[in-house]
Amino acid sequence: MKTYNILFLCTHNSARSILGEAIASTKSFGKLIGYSAGSSPGTSVNPIAKKMAVEFGYDAKKLYSKSWDEFAKPSAPQMDFIITVCDNAAKEACPVWIGLPATAHWGFSDPSAILGSENEKEQAFREVAMGLTKRIQLLASLPIDKLDHLSLTSKLKEIHTNA
Repeated sequence: MKTYNILFLCTHNSARSILGEAIASTKSFGKLIGYSAGSSPGTSVNPIAKKMAVEFGYDAKKLYSKSWDEFAKPSAPQMDFIITVCDNAAKEACPVWIGLPATAHWGFSDPSAILGSENEKEQAFREVAMGLTKRIQLLASLPIDKLDHLSLTSKLKEIHTNA
């Protein structure tokens, strides 16, 4: 089975995009390999996002905040899909991506911005994870190899709207 690379972008690459990377790599029926990056990466991964990613079976050693510039280099893995998951990153001028990947915006509220108890914070992360899982699994269920670029881009947007 062919696998496809998917890059999740957010400003700080510490929560939502990290969850996208882990979920795509562990819950896409082996069809997607997830990556994540940020326009202004933070210095660390949010501890709740890290805990959840590890619970999904993702290797903790792969979890670190990194710049999206890493994925614009010629030596970087070529992306098939690029998804922004925060509104700020969606508005920024992205690098030019090699290979013309299909792109879309799947916006989620920032779970790390929740003030409240530890349970309330974890619930906010679980809600984002559930939303990403649903969208990622819908993408993985598509006949990706049979769709052209325009159709894939349209399907990515439909997935977010209908999920």
